[in-house]
Amino acid sequence: MMRLTTAGLLLFGTLALPSMRATLEQSMPGHMLLQIPLLVLSGLWLASGLPPEVKRLIQRVNTYGVTGLALIVVTALFWMLPRHLDAALDEPAYEVAKFLMLPLLVGLPLHLSWRRLTVIGRGLVWSNLVAMLWVLSWLYLAAPVRVCNNYLIDEQTLVGRLLLLLGFLIATVLAVRPFISSSPASE
Repeated sequence: MMRLTTAGLLLFGTLALPSMRATLEQSMPGHMLLQIPLLVLSGLWLASGLPPEVKRLIQRVNTYGVTGLALIVVTALFWMLPRHLDAALDEPAYEVAKFLMLPLLVGLPLHLSWRRLTVIGRGLVWSNLVAMLWVLSWLYLAAPVRVCNNYLIDEQTLVGRLLLLLGFLIATVLAVRPFISSSPASE
């Protein structure tokens, strides 16, 4: 557990370095497909180091993982909006909010909620993730104008294609997994 917590702190610290932020945020794929998921991952790893009494307190209001999942969905939807990606680049307060919200309001509740979800609940999460990837892909590919003002239309098109591919990869793994796994609930 301590290794994951340390890894989470190191990852968060690395992502917060000005040079790393500049490198990842200079391109739309780096910002959306690397920095944001890595911030969530840092929160996921940090959550493993929470004291047991804090976890128990949180779990009292997180029956079956639903409360945590609701928090994750609201926060993720907020950061899926192109307006907020632009704001994170243009306004320091949004950048700070991104660095706090993604680890603490997506990564941490994901760690605390995932195992509490039923198999059907997990399936719903995965299917909604795939659907959202495809919707965002369609948005970025079909929009006749740039939806993120800080990035070029070519980057928008690339992100659209990558989101489409990522959705297909996840859907394929989910479709094939029951045929090669002996216990689908062992996640």
